[in-house]
Amino acid sequence: MNSNATWVLDLDGVIWLGDEAIPGAREAISALRANGRGVLLVTNNSRPTVAEYLQKLAGFGIDISREELISSSIAAGSLINPGESVYVIGGDGLKEAISSSGATIAKDHRADVVAVGWSREFDYEIMSVALRALLAGARFVATNEDPTYPTPQGLVPGAGAIVRSIAYASGREPTVAGKPHKPIVEIVRERVGPGSVMVGDRYSTDGIFAKNVGLPFYLVLSGVTKEVDPSWKPSPARIGKDLLDLVRSDRFHLGD
Repeated sequence: MNSNATWVLDLDGVIWLGDEAIPGAREAISALRANGRGVLLVTNNSRPTVAEYLQKLAGFGIDISREELISSSIAAGSLINPGESVYVIGGDGLKEAISSSGATIAKDHRADVVAVGWSREFDYEIMSVALRALLAGARFVATNEDPTYPTPQGLVPGAGAIVRSIAYASGREPTVAGKPHKPIVEIVRERVGPGSVMVGDRYSTDGIFAKNVGLPFYLVLSGVTKEVDPSWKPSPARIGKDLLDLVRSDRFHLGD
């Protein structure tokens, strides 16, 4: 376990929206590091590879190591056994994680596992192959159930929309790897110590995830959520317009 206080940060809606950095994100991470805080990026977006994530962050002036990034694809890979064949619906990030687990990528319905993440290529034929595999007894693994995904132009359908369509057709429920579920909770719990917090933009994902890991939840209003629902229990420990606002208002008293 990391003995230092770590800020666990979501990416979409906290660090960026699509290909646009959220103002102040780089400065916020620099301030956290300067004050001895650890940084761990935890995202449900399963599409990019680790290298693509690091390259995108570097383009925004944010230097992150591989050990400081956990995606729902990595969590999904932890559920796959070496030697299994996996029909993958998702991007290169999910395929990378599946291959790293020692499994092979199946080309058709003859698969041990159906692994589903966010995919621009998803269509009726792909859903039909997944259905045939699941009806034949394949295990069902999903990266996450986020219904939407924030972009500068607004919300677009998320991986959860794809997962739900396959679950409805097959009558099967997946084992979900990403936030707020157990596989990624266990990975993150090993990386954080006392004084750590979770920062995210969606209570149903990040807030519940924070509760499951055992961390206070800091909500930003720079992504999906624009106002607080009083029914949330527990309510966010802090609320800020963006990550830099939260860092400045925290006990470090970092100032401007």
